Amino acid sequence: MFIYLSKKIAIPNNIQLKCISWNKGQGFIACGGDDSVLRVLKLESQTDDAKLKGLAAPSNLSMNQTLEGHSGAVQVVTWNEQYEKLTTSDQNGLIIVWMLYKGVWYEEMINNRNKSVVTSMSWNADGQKICIVYEDGAVIVGSVNGNRIWGKELKGIQLAHVAWSPDSRILLFGTVNGEVHIYDNQGNFIMKMTISCLTNVPGAVRIAGIHWYAGTGGYVEPDCPCLAICFDNGRCQIMRFENDENPVCIDTLMSVVSIQWNHCGSVLAVAGSLKASNVEKELNLVQFYTPFGEHLRTLKVPGKEMAGVAWEGRGLRIGLAVDSYIYFANIRPDYKWGYCCSTVVYAYTKPERQEYCVVFWDTKNNEKFVKYVKSLMSITTSGDFCILASKADDTQAQQDAELESGSHARFVLILCNSIGTPLDSKYIDIDPLFVTMTKTHVIAASKEAFYLWQYRVAKKLTALEINQVTKTKKEGRERVYHIDSSPSAANDNSPDFSKASTATRDPICCITATDKTLIVGRESGIIHRYSLPNVVLIQKYTLNNRAYFLSVNCNSSRLAIIDIAGVLTLLDLEVRGAAGDSTVNQVSSGDPSKFERKDVWDMKWANDNPDLFAMMEKTRMYVFRNLDPEEPIQTSGYICNFEDLEIKSVLLDEIMKDPERPNKDNLINFEIRSLRDSRALIEKVGIEDASQFIEDNPHPRLWRLLAEAALQKLDLKTAEQAFVRCKDYQGIEFVKRLGNLQSEPMKQAEVAAYFSRFEEAERMYLNMDRRDLAISLRIKLGDWFRVLQLLKTGSGDCDDTLLEQAYNAIGDYFADRQKWINAVQYYLQGRNQERLAECYYMLEDYDGLERLTTVLPENHKLLPEIGQMFATVGMCEQAVNAYLKCNQPKSAVDSCVHLNQWNKAVELARTHNMKEIKSLLSKYASHLLEKNKTLEAVELYRKAHHFLDAAKLMFKIADEEAKKRTRPLRVKKLYVLAARLVENYHEQVKTSQQSKTKGKKSEAKFALAGLLEEDATSSDNRIVDNAWRGAEAYHFFLLAQRQLYGGYMETAMRTAMHLREYEDIIPAVEIYSLLAICSAANRAFGTCSQAFIKLESLESLEPDERQQYQDLALEIFIKHTPKDSRMMERQRSSEGAEGKLPTCIVSGLPIQEFQFWMCSVCKHCAQEQEIGKYSCCPLCHNPVA
Repeated sequence: MFIYLSKKIAIPNNIQLKCISWNKGQGFIACGGDDSVLRVLKLESQTDDAKLKGLAAPSNLSMNQTLEGHSGAVQVVTWNEQYEKLTTSDQNGLIIVWMLYKGVWYEEMINNRNKSVVTSMSWNADGQKICIVYEDGAVIVGSVNGNRIWGKELKGIQLAHVAWSPDSRILLFGTVNGEVHIYDNQGNFIMKMTISCLTNVPGAVRIAGIHWYAGTGGYVEPDCPCLAICFDNGRCQIMRFENDENPVCIDTLMSVVSIQWNHCGSVLAVAGSLKASNVEKELNLVQFYTPFGEHLRTLKVPGKEMAGVAWEGRGLRIGLAVDSYIYFANIRPDYKWGYCCSTVVYAYTKPERQEYCVVFWDTKNNEKFVKYVKSLMSITTSGDFCILASKADDTQAQQDAELESGSHARFVLILCNSIGTPLDSKYIDIDPLFVTMTKTHVIAASKEAFYLWQYRVAKKLTALEINQVTKTKKEGRERVYHIDSSPSAANDNSPDFSKASTATRDPICCITATDKTLIVGRESGIIHRYSLPNVVLIQKYTLNNRAYFLSVNCNSSRLAIIDIAGVLTLLDLEVRGAAGDSTVNQVSSGDPSKFERKDVWDMKWANDNPDLFAMMEKTRMYVFRNLDPEEPIQTSGYICNFEDLEIKSVLLDEIMKDPERPNKDNLINFEIRSLRDSRALIEKVGIEDASQFIEDNPHPRLWRLLAEAALQKLDLKTAEQAFVRCKDYQGIEFVKRLGNLQSEPMKQAEVAAYFSRFEEAERMYLNMDRRDLAISLRIKLGDWFRVLQLLKTGSGDCDDTLLEQAYNAIGDYFADRQKWINAVQYYLQGRNQERLAECYYMLEDYDGLERLTTVLPENHKLLPEIGQMFATVGMCEQAVNAYLKCNQPKSAVDSCVHLNQWNKAVELARTHNMKEIKSLLSKYASHLLEKNKTLEAVELYRKAHHFLDAAKLMFKIADEEAKKRTRPLRVKKLYVLAARLVENYHEQVKTSQQSKTKGKKSEAKFALAGLLEEDATSSDNRIVDNAWRGAEAYHFFLLAQRQLYGGYMETAMRTAMHLREYEDIIPAVEIYSLLAICSAANRAFGTCSQAFIKLESLESLEPDERQQYQDLALEIFIKHTPKDSRMMERQRSSEGAEGKLPTCIVSGLPIQEFQFWMCSVCKHCAQEQEIGKYSCCPLCHNPVA
């Protein structure tokens, strides 16, 4: 940053000022002093002159009001910016709150304790509360509308300062004896603050100021120190929070009266005085520091006694109360910014984000690209690229860098292009305090060492490919040199960061480089000159002062130096034109010319002329040619570029007012005098004289100006000569082409097109009746809307291919902007089926896509793409149609599989004799089984007609459910489903056999062949032969219980007896327990006794369970003899005699009749009178015929 005094306002009657405060929001300045003086001033620029726009210091007094109401010296003034109120207090303890009404300040409230004097007042960050502290230890906290919230007397403490924390939860009280006490916002004591900066300081000290920056403008970096406490002996500490154990400590070496942070917490101003050893009187100073304690600048201020310091709202000025004057100093901040490839890159902080917001503003197209970077340190630009230097995040990339270099990489350099895309990055272990770059190298320097990285950027690669390139090849060479070493080209090896941390007595303070020279400045004033790209120390120069900014001209012959005091001097690096021995002495010291300018804060050499440079001096820009200045231009812009006799300058102060919306008005182009003179000559005198003037002051830009003027007048000879002089080959070709044209109007039209006056050129072509030339001009420009207009307006038929081309180009225009509906209309007219398909897909117009499929001829190359489109949105049938139309059944099957349409897939595979369907099926099924989705796998096999595989899985599920003792009805249903799948399998085998054996054969033979094939193929006979066994078991198990609860004891018992055949499916305990209950209920105690015998003999029972059965049996058979009635015994013997009879699935009884009903699916029987009550088979639920 650079700072200079710019204005002084005197307070009448030489009244001594005591305090000053600047309202950051509205710009009012309040100052109080002896004799009850209180004034409110406002500085504003009154000019609407565009020339003075963006001058950093508009300085006319637009308000100067004396506020009357105090009776003694005004000692404290503080603003409430949110509510536009001013609070002041005098030596008698009177407090007045002032408000602004119709441009004038009035008293709003008055308060006086009449006990003690107010030493400090502070509003909290949102302006809702004020804390007032008195010298006697009284504290009052009030609200913005004048109500008292709480008050407290701190016994035995004399108070001098107060500050709120940014979140208003904490109050800091500074006492007269130099202690800081921490209280909560209700006035409860928390702790005393540790003051680290006063260690080893003898004697009493007073607090000069406490300022806690509230974060309203964002923070320089996450966790940035923001609480500053300074003592009158010059010691200062800056803390991250109120009990920070390792604060930043500074010794300013002066007696301090006041401190204040700027608007964004990036600079702390410390005002006070210094007793110089050789001078009697004290010297007033303001020192500027970063939050990390680095000293930035010193400002000397005239006068006897400094009273206070106040920053302006945007940090561009500072107000100082000294004696009976207010001094103003202008500040030129060190913005983080750069300019590359017509893009202004700048960074700013936002209160809601921790990172820096870096904006890449393309000034040509007025587009901006935003990137967020944590702990950004600097922005450096060169050519088309930019380097962002920042502190490294603890990320994977950093760990990779550590592995590679073996050191802890704490900083990162990111190489970006002009839209902010990162192209490459390097993690380094030296602090990149100073960074410069050339077309091939990036040089970063800490205080002790400098690091070179020879970067390479692949031309015409996408960002993705660039990333791959940088990952595979470790492009670019890296080297590190300590400043005290004398490098020669021999020791170029891999970078060794360990030697870079060795301390030096004379640190680096600035660097700059061109393609062949590297210049490094040191704090003692010594300057090192190295050669590039092989780093060799060529020479050392000695300056009187410490350099702050260095810049080398375009041919590396002269160095410009701005020192820490803002003095610009020049140093010749190469001796110019001197001959003989006299040069020997000059070499060692350089050739310091007599040139010197003061108060310089920016300068830029011309890119194309080593003797031309522009510099900023206070609010003026000077251009120097051969060390002679041209008349200055009023501006406060930062110089972006100086080329072709034009200076591009950017008003960063204006941009930072609203950094999210940069405006082209903030970019200014200045033409230097020779360009302005040549233009004036051409316009007013004529080409001949201008040509002579340019001959005397040659420059390619001036020759181009002449060539263009000669073209306008169709003076082709002069134009050609001028184009030759500025080496513009295209221009020479153009002039030759013009020479070959015969008609004058045609030449004029071509010249108009050359100067981008396309409307005029088109009008001329049409007037000459050359519509074809007008059309070709518009085609070159890519203005297809106009091409279409011209094609349609002309008489006669137009060229169909050209018309289609125009329609398609307009379709492309709309498609690029994702206006698909408009694009479809033009593609239809242009018959562009490929793009049409894409538009339909984007619009989700699948009917249109289907129509397109039917229109396209077979095997059209677009059909597979359309098939793919349908497949991605799950439209299987349409996808299959598209694939089949282009003869790709394999893709059709794949999309069916992808969309789980397995039956369709199997059907297609069969139709087209494809082999791999079976492997696909098993793959998918095993995938489902892995995920434990057995039912989905069953469904898959069923759809694909692999009934046997489905049945196997189904039986597995049913068995598992049976083991879990799930509800029997659910288990029965699962077994029925499994059995029905087996029936489907039988049916399938039968039909396949029928289709194989053509000709007239009997049904029986078909069936037999089917069974034989089944036998041959099915390895799992249990499943195929006894498919219904599980279903039967659970059917009768449920039936017996239904009959029992229905009161049909006899039938229930007989059904339960039938269950004894199914011990392999239902646990024997359950079967015999049920049989015992049913027979006991039917009073057939013989059967009951047998059931109990069976139960007691079961090995699966636990001993205590068996004991319970025995006790129960004892209880029953003591009362009843274990015998059945004669009737039952007879029935049982008759059943056994006639062999195995079919069982009725309705009643559970054996069927005695010869005529009975049989189910067509499960082949189970029932008595005809019983089944009459049902509409479905009770076992398999097939409808009864």
